[in-house]
Parts: sequence; structure tokens; C-alpha cells
Amino acid sequence: MFTGTYTAIVTPFRNGQVDEAALQNLIQAQVAGGVDGIVPVGSTGESPTLSIEEHIHVIELAVKIAAGRIQVLAGTGANSTNEAILLTEAAAKLGVNGCLLVAPYYNKPTQEGIFQHFKTLAKLVSIPIVLYSIPGRCGVEIGVETVCRLQRECSNIVGIKEAGGNPDRVSQLRVLLGNRFVILSGDDSLTLPFMSVGADGVISVASNIIPRAVSDMVKAAALGQWSAAQKIHLEYFQLFRDLFIETNPGPVKAAMAILGQIQEEYRLPLVPMSAKNKEVLRATLMKCGLIK
Repeated sequence: MFTGTYTAIVTPFRNGQVDEAALQNLIQAQVAGGVDGIVPVGSTGESPTLSIEEHIHVIELAVKIAAGRIQVLAGTGANSTNEAILLTEAAAKLGVNGCLLVAPYYNKPTQEGIFQHFKTLAKLVSIPIVLYSIPGRCGVEIGVETVCRLQRECSNIVGIKEAGGNPDRVSQLRVLLGNRFVILSGDDSLTLPFMSVGADGVISVASNIIPRAVSDMVKAAALGQWSAAQKIHLEYFQLFRDLFIETNPGPVKAAMAILGQIQEEYRLPLVPMSAKNKEVLRATLMKCGLIK
């Protein structure tokens, strides 16, 4: 469950509104690119700037467009437990395969608070839940002991997205939780290192634009074909890094606009990339053979 490549899909905008036609084209491209699933309205999907109604509507569109061909792991986390409940229950009714729930941000809860937050959510829904630990954005991490407590007490908490940059945590979690608990990398450049110590795949930003390459890399690593996986990793390593040259999803949206996939449009407080960094990104896209 939830192993392989999941694309943290962007939310395309046009004239201030969700661009539904572009979203459909993006999801169709993900299906064609061989990914295992998509994650709508996560960090890359600019969830903090979507209204609750828009958030739920994007999930509804994702489920409809995916049409069972790939899995939909909906981003439904919030720093308010009540809001996270509302979003998660709505997503469950829409038929998602599971939900990705980020640690409560800004509030900086204790580990007990984090535990109670996720336990409350897990008890109210029956769909699978993947935790999301990203201390750089949240100010707190979901501690290893907290993950273990949640896994013991909540049968539908089935995995975690690890975006703290620490392979030792992957090893700790794998030792303590065994092979049935899913661990996904939250950073493209760390997918291969994380998989080498026990991760099951990635929730990827780069696969918005190179779904086949990321999918092939992850599949090769899962099969123990490390040489083939490393070749893809090194081919696209600079792209993996440059997609975070500024705050995500700025660079990936800029890259997708350069490739003609979406309008380069954001919602404040996010703004377009600097001209200097955009040229760096353009050069990397050219080096990777994605543009001429």
C-alpha cells in the first residue's frame, strides 16, 4: 500500500481560479508516466492558500480524473485538528485511497499533542492515513516514539512521509516498525539514499515534470537494481536540487510554465521566482534535455 512513486501535484491557477483543464492534463500525464499515485493539495499543491471549498473540490477533481487508474492520497492536514477532521472526512466521502496528514504547524504542539491530534483523526475515519513529518515547515517533527505509539494504537495509520532529511530516522522507523509500515521520502534528491536504508518510495515534486524517470528510478531501486537507479538519480540530481532553489512550489511551477504545461501563477504570499534563479532553472532543464 502506497509504495512507489506518488506525485505531489501542483494546483494550477488561471486568473486567480483553479485551472481545471490544466489539472486534468497534468493528472493524465502522471498516469501516462507510470506513477503509482498522486497527492493533491499538499505543500506542493499550495494547500494553505486554498479555501476549504477549493481544497475539497481539487480532491474531488483528482479522484474523478484519476478514475481508479492510479491512487489518490489526498493532503488533508491542518494546524487545527477540527479543520483536519473536516477535510479528511470530506476526502473519505469522495473516495480517496488514503490521506496524507502533515504535523500541525505554527502551534508547535508537544509530542503528546501531536499524538492526540493524529489519534483523534484516525479514530474518526476508516481510510488509511500517512503521516507527514516536515520539521522545516512545521517547526516540529513527529518523533519516532510518537510514530510508534500511533502505529500501535491506530490500525489505519499505515505510513509516513519523511521530509526531515535524516536517513537515520528511516533506519530507526524500519527497525522499530517492520516492513509493513510504509516510509516514503519527501525529498527527490534523497529518494535513493532513503530507499537504500529501507524507504519504500517517494512523494515527489520532480515527477510533476519527469514522472517516467522518477517512477523508473524508484522501481529499479525497489528491485535492487541500484546501478540503474543511480544512473537516473545522477542524470536528474541537479534538477532535483534546483526545484528547491527557492520555496516549493515556486521552481516546479516555473519549470512547468517553461514547458508549457501550466500558467505560472501563484497566490500570495508566494511570488514568482527571481529572474536570476529562473535562468539557473532554465539551464538545468536544458542540461537534462527537457527543453532546447
